[in-house]
Amino acid sequence: MTRAAGVLAAAPVLFSLQQTLPPARRELLQRAFARMLLSSLGIRVVVKDNRGEVPHDNRGVLVVANHISWLDPFAISAVAPSSFVARADLLTWPGVGWLAKWGRTVPVAREQLRSLPAAVEQVAELLSLGKRIAVFPEGTTWCGRSWGKMRPAFFQAAFDSGAVVSPVHIRYRDADGEISTAPCFVGEDGLGDSLMRILRMRDASVEVTLLPYEPPLGDRKTLAARCEARLRHADSTALNWSGFFSPDPVVA
Repeated sequence: MTRAAGVLAAAPVLFSLQQTLPPARRELLQRAFARMLLSSLGIRVVVKDNRGEVPHDNRGVLVVANHISWLDPFAISAVAPSSFVARADLLTWPGVGWLAKWGRTVPVAREQLRSLPAAVEQVAELLSLGKRIAVFPEGTTWCGRSWGKMRPAFFQAAFDSGAVVSPVHIRYRDADGEISTAPCFVGEDGLGDSLMRILRMRDASVEVTLLPYEPPLGDRKTLAARCEARLRHADSTALNWSGFFSPDPVVA
């Protein structure tokens, strides 16, 4: 707990430092911080890269992932530093709010659906500039053993910008390699309750699987369906842990 508090306390200083750095160094700092925070909570990052051929042009990348925990953005940042689409009130959370600002979060007021088109447009603009933007299309967290449907709204940003879509599957495991629901953040969970469950875990890991890129073909509904199918297949596949850990991965 003390170590995690120390890492979080350093966030405002690092946020200020980040503003002075060129983009490549900002990404390195964001990734290093995410890994330090996860490590301070006793969680190691395990990566499987199934992307195949990586685009080498300057197009943006829309990262879409399943959503389990408030830790998910750090799991993604530890592999592929990104800006995130997130609920607007997240910016006011203690500690986590600083980190959301650091990640250049695109806020969405979930209770105001009229704000959604403007948020999609903002994401498309950032993707057009070659940025990497991450979104959780389920719209809310799930326990890690069940799923929500991928909502298609933000997939439109890939069509509007010509960006590729990078599905990323997240799974948490305990020390025995079994799927763990301890990090989940659902229902009436408070941030403190969730944090204490995570701290009680020992030798936990977050498994991040980078799935093949999806081009913006068809329409937003069919693109969302293809990505959902890839993520659900990854969820149902038993992964081989041997020779599996990558200490320094990053999505191109």
